[in-house]
This record gives sequence, C-alpha cells and structure tokens, in this order.
Amino acid sequence: MLFKRRCKITFIRHGATINTEENRLFDDETYPALNALGRYEMDKISRWTKNKGLKIDKIYASSALRTVQSAEILSKICSHDFEIIPQLRSRIAGVWSGMTFDDIEQKYPNMLDEYHKNPEHYWPEGGETTVELNKRVAEALNNIVEQNLGKRIIIVTHGDVIQSAVANALSIPPCNQFKVYIPTGSATQISYFEGFASLVYSAYIPIE
Repeated sequence: MLFKRRCKITFIRHGATINTEENRLFDDETYPALNALGRYEMDKISRWTKNKGLKIDKIYASSALRTVQSAEILSKICSHDFEIIPQLRSRIAGVWSGMTFDDIEQKYPNMLDEYHKNPEHYWPEGGETTVELNKRVAEALNNIVEQNLGKRIIIVTHGDVIQSAVANALSIPPCNQFKVYIPTGSATQISYFEGFASLVYSAYIPIE
C-alpha cells in the first residue's frame, strides 16, 4: 500500500554554545550566542545541505539568538530566506534554567526526586512538563505541515524540540524521549503522512 507524503521536514539543531558544552538546561531567548564550534558546526551542516542538493521550499527557525544565528548561516549558504516561529522555542526550564543536573541535585534535590518519580508530568515552578512541551511542539508542527502540503521544509531549532518530534513519530513514551540523542549541528529528517510520521534519519553529522 502506497502512502502520499504530506510534508518532509529536516530538523537541524542549532550549533554549540557555552551552555550546550557545559550541558546546562537553559531557555533564555537572548543568550548565549553561538561559539566558534557552533559556527563551524552550522557551516558544515549548511554546506552538506547545499551540496546534497536538498530541495528547500521553506526554512523556519525558533526565536532564540542561537537558532537565529544558526539559521542565518544556513540561509546565506543555501541562498534561502527563513521565517521565525516562536512556538518552536526550547523547553521552558523555570527555576532550573541555566543549571546542570549536578547543580540541580545540590540545590533542588527534592524537586529532582519528584521529576524522576513522574518525568512526564512534573517540572518545577515556572517550567514546562514533558507533556506540555510535546503538546506545544505537536501543535506547531501540525500547523507547519498544513501550511506546507507537498513541500520540503527545514526547521532550525533545539534538541528538546527535535526529541519531541522524533518521540511523536516513533510513539516513544514521554518518559523515555530524553534518550533520543540530538547533537548540536546535526540533521534529523521526518516524513509526515496522513495519520502517521516516519523517521528517515536522525542525528546525522556530515563527515569531514
């Protein structure tokens, strides 16, 4: 049985920053900027995208500085403008924003225990639970697919957003989606059909 593809989306995680290298949770939209490694990663994945000859109908990016800077590199190399979609922002971290898990374990051990007991529905004050994140990401992607039927899209966004998209495509339980590895400067592609999605590849980093 053949299925007609509605939309193909290539997700690109933004390049490295000081916070990704230190493995910090962070939701600040204005900080940090890409570092030298991040700019190198985006240059490499952008040139791979161009040289592979991927058809691009639209490029979207979240509104954070690090994703906008990443999209600017991609846009320049691929000669294609991009549009900002604020709903594709990273997970709202609340009081944990800017912290490593070692920091959280030291400062908020009880909160961390609560999270481990209920990773789908618990997140600290001011934050966004995994279920809430997934609902926001699904709504944003559904809108993008509906607006781009038959097209091929690139979305420059955050690791947790891409994890959510992959988990939804593969029916991975929310409590396990953090296990989906999405490195900075990598590409993940999902094809969307009526009623289901199919993962084409994930966490691809071009060979030198």
